[in-house]
Amino acid sequence: MPTVLRIRGFKFFFFSQEGNKPAHIHVNKGGGSAKFWLRPVKLEYNDGFKKQELRAIIEILERHEAELIQAWNEIE
Repeated sequence: MPTVLRIRGFKFFFFSQEGNKPAHIHVNKGGGSAKFWLRPVKLEYNDGFKKQELRAIIEILERHEAELIQAWNEIE
């Protein structure tokens, strides 16, 4: 479970060997967790994050999209 970013208390990570799924990232903070597709950035599921937190996560993902895709390609 490689962590690729830690920003504003959010932990952004991949699960290794997830098969042929499109590039995506998991996010945890406190009791919340979510999964986002990376191309384009889109919410797949949310468990516990408020709308304001989801907007902050999307902003972070869009700002770091290139490095996240690169990390995804290196891990997979």
